[in-house]
Amino acid sequence: MLDTSSSRATNGNPRFGVFEVDLGARELRKKGSRVKLQQQPFELLMILLEHPGQVVTREDLRQRLWPADVYVDFDRGLNKAMVKLREALGDSSESPIYVETLPRVGYRFIGPIQTVAEPAPALPLEVARNGNAAAVADAPAAQAAAVSSAVPTTQRKIQWRLALGFVAVLLAVLALGLNWARRHRAALVAPIRSIAVIPLDNLSGDPGQDYLAAGMTDELTTMLAKNSNLRVVSRTSVMQYKGAHQPLPQIASALGVDGILEGSIERTGDKVHMTIQLIQARSDSHVWAESYDRNVNDLVTLPADAAKTIAKKLNAAVVVQPAPARYVNPEAHDAVLRGMYFWYASKYDEAGKYFQSATQIQPDYALAWAGVSMYYGASAVSGSKDPREAFGPEEEAAKKAVELDDTLAEAHNAMGASYLFHDWNWDAALREFDRAIALDPKFAEPRYLRAVAFATQNRFDEAVAAQKEADEADPFARPWALSYVYLMARRYDEAAVEARQKLLANPNDAGSQGALVLALQSSRQGVEWAPALARMYEMNGDPQSAAAVRGAFQRGGFDAVFTWQLHVLEQKARTSYVSPVEIALLHMQLGHREEALALLEEGLQQRAPGLLWLQTYPQFDVVHGDERYRAIVKKIGMPPAY
Repeated sequence: MLDTSSSRATNGNPRFGVFEVDLGARELRKKGSRVKLQQQPFELLMILLEHPGQVVTREDLRQRLWPADVYVDFDRGLNKAMVKLREALGDSSESPIYVETLPRVGYRFIGPIQTVAEPAPALPLEVARNGNAAAVADAPAAQAAAVSSAVPTTQRKIQWRLALGFVAVLLAVLALGLNWARRHRAALVAPIRSIAVIPLDNLSGDPGQDYLAAGMTDELTTMLAKNSNLRVVSRTSVMQYKGAHQPLPQIASALGVDGILEGSIERTGDKVHMTIQLIQARSDSHVWAESYDRNVNDLVTLPADAAKTIAKKLNAAVVVQPAPARYVNPEAHDAVLRGMYFWYASKYDEAGKYFQSATQIQPDYALAWAGVSMYYGASAVSGSKDPREAFGPEEEAAKKAVELDDTLAEAHNAMGASYLFHDWNWDAALREFDRAIALDPKFAEPRYLRAVAFATQNRFDEAVAAQKEADEADPFARPWALSYVYLMARRYDEAAVEARQKLLANPNDAGSQGALVLALQSSRQGVEWAPALARMYEMNGDPQSAAAVRGAFQRGGFDAVFTWQLHVLEQKARTSYVSPVEIALLHMQLGHREEALALLEEGLQQRAPGLLWLQTYPQFDVVHGDERYRAIVKKIGMPPAY
């Protein structure tokens, strides 16, 4: 325990550096200006200032900051309070000026402290003129008597009226307070029907463990969705709040939820410590908290265990038909978590390595095989891999995943993607996507792919409806997707409006910027198109190309920019794969009909994914009557749009 015998007795306001604590107003000031600091960080500062130079242990702080009857995730709460305090002081844990951290022990205030005496109360004018000590002592009573005898009757009436008015105001304030208390009690007992799992903090001190925090967040989200009737906000929707220092009620309001699940995870060797706590959003009050200590070999079941406990606590548990127990090798599980971490960062090659490693560790791990299929498929569709090399392994891995676990939504989604992009089997693809949605109604990915499948069949109203359903399931998964569906339907004005709305919410969304570029290009709005295209290159970290676009458009308009883009792609094709469909589109923009048709035929031989959008590009309208073009559409199996 802290030795209080040597504590500083503060008779005035403590001052250190450019800061001063106003004890009367309970405020931190910097050079006389108030510094915004919440209650707990302020209390933490006061405790440290009471014991300068002494170590204040974490246990001491627990007892001072949180009453015994309040159950919270203490580690997370204290860490957050210290982060906010350091931000207010401009201090650093690595090079502290004021607060030193003693890992796993506590904290010590190391800055020099001065005490600024509080100003003495002003004396009455008569007393100030009289230096007699007795007069000073008797001044208040004498002054009161003198004032009382000097107040006229009318003035006393005014004073009584003011007093009565004060009482009326006081009663009104009390009534408002009672009303607020009733509302606050109601908020405390308000049911939680929707929840968001905020990304867990990685307290390991090792950025290499970020994947574990992200993976446990994802699995908690998935298991809550499966084991409760709560509306659970998707992973991509909450990722924007990773590391964010915003009030939880504000986050909850933005996400439209009643509850927030937050916590932290720390890995030391083969031991993992995870703490999570449930917050009632309206009242910002703790509903439930728990700590888990597991060996890394026991992490597979942790998210499901926690989710079931939370669902039961909220009376939101659902009866789930128990599936046959499937053993998951801990090393394979860890590899999949790492793979998903890179997958969501669009680093497909890194993700693929970990997914494949997981299948080698445990050959019957269905989720790992689904990950392998996702890796090959996404690499082909994005153009980073030759489809002739990618689609075979994609289909094989998807079939393996379905064979191993027919109840896995990810497996059916992977199978559907293979049917769509490789086999061009629309009916089979839609059956697989429907199966994935039935297994996991909150899974947005198969809803998006259904929209793509509908669009390739010229079923544009169904495509728009399917994508809107996908956006409802996960509005942040593909914020640009609805714009692209509008583009495929040739509803360019709607595509531009949708893209601009998304860019207002996220000005750095390169996907929405790309949709805006295509909408402006298709409607030939060159004045806006060239700056938008340059901005897209800047978003992707390529300022040189942005400058080249601006220069080319100034010299020769659309054709000059298309010529520059064609040159860039032809140069790239000498060293890496470039889809012939992508090059064909630029030739068509420039009026090179024969070159474009020859490249489309080459794409047909490769089964290039870009052919699925062949009929949606207005640039190819001029060859709709050409038999070579019509033969390509027929071999793909799409209903003609000409």
